[in-house]
Amino acid sequence: MKKTYKIEVDCANCANQMEDAARKTAGVHTATVNFMTQKMIVEFAEGQEPTTVMQDVLAACKKVEPDCEIFL
Repeated sequence: MKKTYKIEVDCANCANQMEDAARKTAGVHTATVNFMTQKMIVEFAEGQEPTTVMQDVLAACKKVEPDCEIFL
């Protein structure tokens, strides 16, 4: 399952780091962060609950950029 989320991130470098953090999160198959459109596209591993996984993604991204927002 693939979902798109609106995000708020301050710079392109932070967006790249957030993308890496999201990709390393359990339950995420792939993740892409587009700084220009302020969107994150996440493809979840089969059988994973997106809401639960996205809480972990948000926590991982906040370690990179404490004031980032992902609108779930």
